[in-house]
Amino acid sequence: MTQAEIIVLANSVKHGQHCVAGKCTNTGSWIRPVSNANGAELSHEQAKYQNPYGTFGVRPLQKIRMGFSQHVPLSHQPENYLIDGNLWRQNYSIGEAELAAHLDTPDDLWGHDNRVQHSLITMGLYNIDQSLYLIQVDNLNLYTNGDGKRRASFDYNGSSYDLAVTDPRFDDIVREQRELNGILCISLGEEYQGYCYKLVATIF
Repeated sequence: MTQAEIIVLANSVKHGQHCVAGKCTNTGSWIRPVSNANGAELSHEQAKYQNPYGTFGVRPLQKIRMGFSQHVPLSHQPENYLIDGNLWRQNYSIGEAELAAHLDTPDDLWGHDNRVQHSLITMGLYNIDQSLYLIQVDNLNLYTNGDGKRRASFDYNGSSYDLAVTDPRFDDIVREQRELNGILCISLGEEYQGYCYKLVATIF
């Protein structure tokens, strides 16, 4: 049994439940808590924490202490850890101004397309060292396409991207025209019809 405190950088929608991820405060490494060895989403109950005021649903920027039973990496998601079922505990939060200290600086986001062919990963032809990035982007535009899908277009390191958004706050951010600082948590999603799609999990 292992415990870690992470700065939560994503609590996005996955199959109507939760995909939570963050960086360990000790190591700076990404951790994605999952509910089984296949990387399944967390239920509403599993994505809750306790503090002196009660029990609540986890939110980005919180420092949360979690317990894990084992590391269960997948070829496309090496940061997956199986939760041990104990209630999480909150230990304060960070401010958005502190996010800059936790940024990643990859050359690109697993290539320049909006998806990666899963078979290339499983055959070892494309190696995924990490499936989560916290990045600073330019020209961020949030929009809903003709099919009603939530999308984000942006530029990063000289390349343009247009990705699906799974941040549950998307509608509120757009409706309230919130001022954004252009920091995104990007996740490589589960395999779907032969591909792993790149997702905007959190908009800061």
